[in-house]
Amino acid sequence: MQIVLLAGGLGSRLAEETVRVPKPMVEVGGKPIILHVMDIYSRWGHTDFVVACGYKAMLMKGFFHSLHLMNNDFTVALGNGNTVFSPSAKLDWNVSVVDTGLSTMTGGRLRRLRDWLRNDTFMVTYSDGVGNIDIPALLEMHRSHGKIATVTAVQPPARFGSLEMEGDRVASFAEKVQAREAWINGGFFVFEPQIFDYLGDDSEPLEQGPLTRLAEDGELFAYRHPGFWHPMDTVRDREYLDGLAAQPVPPWLDFAPAAADPRLVSA
Repeated sequence: MQIVLLAGGLGSRLAEETVRVPKPMVEVGGKPIILHVMDIYSRWGHTDFVVACGYKAMLMKGFFHSLHLMNNDFTVALGNGNTVFSPSAKLDWNVSVVDTGLSTMTGGRLRRLRDWLRNDTFMVTYSDGVGNIDIPALLEMHRSHGKIATVTAVQPPARFGSLEMEGDRVASFAEKVQAREAWINGGFFVFEPQIFDYLGDDSEPLEQGPLTRLAEDGELFAYRHPGFWHPMDTVRDREYLDGLAAQPVPPWLDFAPAAADPRLVSA
């Protein structure tokens, strides 16, 4: 199954990093975060990727074109350039890298990929968020409802403390308590080809018009994932994920049983 990686935005909240490289190429644990996202799918056997790039597209194209070289040891004959590789890390992935425009919004980027995708179910996600998503369970849930679209619903990481008040008295104080009742768009979509009937022009974000219209038509369902999920929106996020990447198994690759809850809910 093909996976579309939305990788063309400016990443303005990470300007310290994205002034040099596109946001999906900001490093976490010594490698671009987009590779961590691809690792999630690869662990479940999905290795056919289409990267929708835009901002600094040439850097993205150059990176993937050179990834085989960078990922292996080799001997080169400097006289004629003949190169013999000694594979040290095999990545058996197929990656298409497509420039979908500098200012194109996410809906437009996906629309521009229509000719790159087979007429079949496909997956889409953002290139700057990771989670231990149970991909087979996500696909099973998508097929069970028979609709056009499934979004993975996640619970956002806590950023602020919580106060419970009784009048002016603080009844309880908790630092950064996750709001367990809140569910947000975590990416990791599954779409049927009919999604293209809902996509507008380059100026329309996927998250606004298309998903709103799908929900109104009863064609959007949510797969609830209560396990690990975290975006990389700020420098603090990058530093947090960088620390987690140093673990023997980063939490986004820790696919423990019951890491996901395949409850079917209409979006």
